[in-house]
Amino acid sequence: MSNHLDAIYTGDPEEFAGSYLKYVQSLLGRVNPAEVADFIRILLAARERSATVFFIGNGGSAATASHFANDIAIGTNDYANPFRVISLTDNAAVMTAIGNDYGFEEIFVRQLRVLGKNGDVVVGISASGNSPNLVKAFEYASSAGITTFAITAFDGGRLKEIADSGFHVPTGPKEYGPAEDVHMILDHLVGAYLMRFVKNG
Repeated sequence: MSNHLDAIYTGDPEEFAGSYLKYVQSLLGRVNPAEVADFIRILLAARERSATVFFIGNGGSAATASHFANDIAIGTNDYANPFRVISLTDNAAVMTAIGNDYGFEEIFVRQLRVLGKNGDVVVGISASGNSPNLVKAFEYASSAGITTFAITAFDGGRLKEIADSGFHVPTGPKEYGPAEDVHMILDHLVGAYLMRFVKNG
C-alpha cells in the first residue's frame, strides 16, 4: 500500500489542505462504530469494578495517551465513582530511569509490573502497532490478567494481532498525521459519550 500523502502532494498548499481533509474524511467513513462501542463498554466495565485503565504510546501517541487520561479521568467529572485512568507516558523521571537502566523497551512493562493488577486494562496507541515497548507491555498484560486494547493504524502490526480487542484506522504506511487525527477524534468521541453517560446516569 502506498503513502497517500505523497500522492496528493503537488506543492500547492491550498490544494494539499483540501486533499488532506478529504482523505481524513474518507478514513472516518471507514471507522467501525462497533469498535468504538466495544472500547466504551470496556471503559465502563473497568469503572464498575474500580479497575485502573493505563494508556501507553510513543511520540505523538504519547501525547494522545495523556489526552485520553485527561478527558476520561477528569473530563467526565465523576468523583463518586470515577474512571481510574492513568497515562504511563507522563512521568519523565520514571521513564528515563527505566530507559537508562534497563532499556527503552522496558519503560511501560516495568510500570505495569508495579502498578497493574488482575482485572485492569492497558490501552496501547501506536500507528504502526510494532513499537517494541508496547508489544512487550501487552505480552506482560496478557500473562497478568490485564485486558489489552490496541488503537492502531497502517496494517495494525503486532499490537493488533495480540490485543484482546481494538480500534483500527486503515491508513497507508507511515501516514502518521491522518492516523493520529482519527485517534484524537476517538478520544473526543469517547470522552463526549462518557461525560453524558455520567451526567445522565
